[in-house]
Amino acid sequence: MKGLVYKIDALLKLVIVICLSLMAIFVFTNVVLRYAFNSGITWSEEVSRFLFVWLIFLGAILAFKDNEHLGVDSFVKKLPLAGKKVVYTISNIILLITLVFLFDGSWKLTLLNVDLSAPATGMSYAYIYVFGVIMSGAMILIILFKLFRFIFKKDMSQLIMTTGSEEIVELAELENVKDKTEAKKK
Repeated sequence: MKGLVYKIDALLKLVIVICLSLMAIFVFTNVVLRYAFNSGITWSEEVSRFLFVWLIFLGAILAFKDNEHLGVDSFVKKLPLAGKKVVYTISNIILLITLVFLFDGSWKLTLLNVDLSAPATGMSYAYIYVFGVIMSGAMILIILFKLFRFIFKKDMSQLIMTTGSEEIVELAELENVKDKTEAKKK
């Protein structure tokens, strides 16, 4: 399972790098052509816009998987373990419901825009909205996997999702003290 997750993670990162690289190439080339040769590539802005949307949606999946989205858990940190479990479960259920709505809305928008095409490239606008389906579907799977691990495997590592700079310093100091005491014992 971890091998599959690693491969999907690597594939998403590769697609993001390709999107970002193509965006930079298209925009830079178009700027040079406009200022130096008084011409341009008509479709480059449109394709760059599509690539940017894809990049954002795919990046959101990776950030969600790694718990890198912004979060405030100062209240949760003060709760006892049972309270943390309840809040974690409720927040994930709310996220699941929200993502189901996003999935449904993105799917409907994809179907509505299949016949609408962009003016410069002729690409269907469905290519933008289908990434909402992909993103919400992937996030739903991630939440279900995390809830499964939490409920059945008793994985408590997800209860507190952020670590502030103070906690990082405290952990480093505790590890230094631990290392020094182990060194003295030897």
